[in-house]
This record gives sequence, structure tokens and C-alpha cells, in this order.
Amino acid sequence: MNKPLRRVAIFCGLLVLALLIRVNYIQFVQADELKNDTKNRRVTINQYATPRGDILVDGKAITGHTETTGSDFKYKATFKDGKMWAPVTGFASQAFGTTLLQGVEDKILTGDDDRLFFTRTVDVLSGKQKQGGDVVTTLSGAAQKAAFKGLGNKKGAVAAINPKTGAILALASTPSYDPSSFAGNSLKDKESWVSLQKENDPDEPMLNRALRQTYPPGSTFKVVTAAAALQDGLYDDIDEPTDSEVPYILPDTNNQELKNEGGIACKNVSLREALRVSCNSVFGKLGATLGRDKMVEEAEKFGFNEEQFVPVRVAASNFSTKMDRPQTALSSIGQFETAATPLQMAMVAAAIANDGKLMKPYMVSELRASNNKLVDRIKPEELSQPLSSDNAQKLQQMMETVVQSGTGTRAQIPGVTVGGKTGTAQHGVDNSEKPYAWFISYAKTDNGSPVAVAVVVEDASANRGDISGGGFAAPIAKSVMEAVLNK
Repeated sequence: MNKPLRRVAIFCGLLVLALLIRVNYIQFVQADELKNDTKNRRVTINQYATPRGDILVDGKAITGHTETTGSDFKYKATFKDGKMWAPVTGFASQAFGTTLLQGVEDKILTGDDDRLFFTRTVDVLSGKQKQGGDVVTTLSGAAQKAAFKGLGNKKGAVAAINPKTGAILALASTPSYDPSSFAGNSLKDKESWVSLQKENDPDEPMLNRALRQTYPPGSTFKVVTAAAALQDGLYDDIDEPTDSEVPYILPDTNNQELKNEGGIACKNVSLREALRVSCNSVFGKLGATLGRDKMVEEAEKFGFNEEQFVPVRVAASNFSTKMDRPQTALSSIGQFETAATPLQMAMVAAAIANDGKLMKPYMVSELRASNNKLVDRIKPEELSQPLSSDNAQKLQQMMETVVQSGTGTRAQIPGVTVGGKTGTAQHGVDNSEKPYAWFISYAKTDNGSPVAVAVVVEDASANRGDISGGGFAAPIAKSVMEAVLNK
């Protein structure tokens, strides 16, 4: 072979070698990445090529599927009581993807999860069509219905938890949307999607206020400050007088007062009385006396400053780690930069109700194959111990007094011990907008506490003087607790 031909042969050989290397790299290194790339239409076609599995509540499906025509997507998801359950299910849309449980558990619901390999193999051998698996939730249909109905046309959210296990019983968010309205890929589906976006609907119906929106928690945060004071030993007896002057001057300020609302008597009152009537001066001073580091430590034990996964991601609630003394005082009454999701405040109430032990919140109890065979079971897991059993029981007494004769009387349930705390959180620059109404609570029977609830209401239709956690949020919490107790 002459020299020019040899060079051509070597060059062609190198090209073939490079091609082989590239092909093997794509097949064995990039295969999974390319297979799951959102731009790969075959991935989406596969998602909707077979019937999706169901999401179950109380053993009944709240989702379903139907065949479509005129598209290469054979099936689309359907939703029962879609607006009520959207904060739990999320959506599964041929055009816009998946979110929440529909997204996190997508591989189970489509039947593509590796743990379903044996079931898929049996189906193939028996000639059956591939079928998605089911997601069994911890949700209570009665509690969810009470939460959704209680919120009505108000803007707000409800979260309810079983304190003993961490099982989520209700997650409601209003206004809401129907995931069925854009589950397909038609022009109508796309128009529905566009109409729900923030720029077209300022009420943001697709915002999950229970899990993804943080609010200033206002006076509901005072139970965290009380827990910190008890844990630190600053006060031991909840009925002994506190060293609380009125007016309380914020430390390191030019005589800036931390005022109490409504002219309530707060000078040297006990912890129980301070929580009953909601004294800003008492809890602000407690926070400043304990100091930033101790307050941060206690808040973080309750779950602040960290995202939760239930398994859906929950936005991190905030308690600032960079504060001076007056800011610490304000943060300790739920102001300054303190912000919490409704689920976070339900966790606070749940930990207190569970004698100081905080269980990790979760809303999926089991994953099952299409033949009902168990794939995975989620077990309750302890997250932290924010306060001792003895101190938790003291705080329970304080919260129960709030409901018996304080600001939370509208949460009373005959024959049931209820503990709670109201909150009216400032909103807007210089408190220029209507405040948020909060209520956190738990119900307790002879067998312990089966439910803890957090409610936040943003009600633009109310007059400022009428907005209060006790007036707006407590009745909703009561209805949710009753739904769980009566189940």
C-alpha cells in the first residue's frame, strides 16, 4: 500500500474508533440521562402510554385515568374533587409535566419504578397491559373536607398532623385549581393553564400555601419562645410572676416600646396568663433575655431553617440567625423576619401535644403494585425533641388555658381537651395591609392527642378590627379537629 492510501486507511480507522467510543459512551454512560431528559418526547409518551396508578385516601382513589384521542399520548390523568385535593396530588399534565405526589411518585404511578420489575415481568408473560402502581396516603378525607370547606372563599391554608406518628391528615390551600382542567394536551388545556398563572390570576390558585408559602406567624410563635424559656430554666412554675415591665423598652434602642394590643394587663404576669391574653411585652423580653443563639437553637429543634420532605418538598421556615437584641425580641413574638409555613406551625403544635417529641411529617404510608402487592411501607420516625416531657405538659396547660378562657375560646369542643394559640401577624410595610389570622391547636382525648392543626387566613374582605386568629382561624381548626375525632 502506498503512503497516501495508508494515511487514508489510518484516518478512516481513527474515525471508526471514535464513532465506536462515542456510541458506547452514549449507550452506557449517558443512557439514563438521555432517557430521562425532559426534552425527550419519548419519555413523555411513555408516561402516558399506559393507565397511571392511583393516589388513595381512606382506601379510595382520588385520581383516575381516561383514554384520549387525536394524540400520541394514549391516557391522561383525571382527578376527583380536584380543587380540594390539588395541594396533595399536584397535577399530571401531558403538556406541563407533574408536581407534588404526581411528580415525586411518578415512577410508581407509571409502573416504571425498578421495584415493580417483577410485577411488570409477570404482566408481560401473562399478556396483560402494563399498569401503574398506587400511592396510599395518610390523609383523612373527613379532615380535608372540613379544612377546605372551612376556608371557603377565603385565601389561606390548613395543615393537620397526627402528633403520635407525624402522619399528615389534611393539607388544604385556597383558592385552588382543578388539575383535570389541563391534564391533556389540547388547546383548551393550554388556555386553562395560562389562565391560572400568577400574571393572569393575582390570587395565585396554583400556589400551595400549606407547603410552599411562608407567613409571619405572629403570636402563635410565642409557644416556641415559651418552650425555650422553660427548657432554659428561666422560669419553672408557669404560674409564678414573671419579671415583666410595662411598657417594655426594646434593648439597645432609643426608648422604642414593644406594645401590647388592646390594653391588656401584662406587668409581671405569669407565663400562663401571658399566653392566655398574648402579651407581646412578656414574650419579647423572654426572647431578648434568652438571646439569639438559644432562640435559634429552640426554633431549629421545631424544624425551622430547614426544608422538609414529606415526600413532597416543603419550603424552609425562617428564624433569623443574624439578629441584634431588639430584633431577637421582635422575632420571639413572630415578627421581624420570622416566617413559617402552615405545616411548620402544625409541627410546633404536634410536638407540644406529643409530650415534647416531634415526629417527622409524612403523607405517604404505602406504595403498592397494580396487583395490590406491597412495594414499600413508610414507618413513623422521630425528628427531634424540642422540649422535655415535663415542660411539654406545662406548655399544654398554658395552651389549654388559652382555649378555656383566653383568646381561643372558639376552638372549644365539648368533652374534649383542646389546647391552642391565636395569632394576628402584621403584614405589609409599617403594617399597612390587613394582617394574617393564625390559629394552632391540638385535641386531646383519654388515648392521647390524635390531631394537631395550623390554620392561616388571608381575608381581604374583612375589616382590620375584625381580623383575629380567634375569630377567623379557630373555628376552622375546630372543624378539622372534630372531623378527626368523629371519624
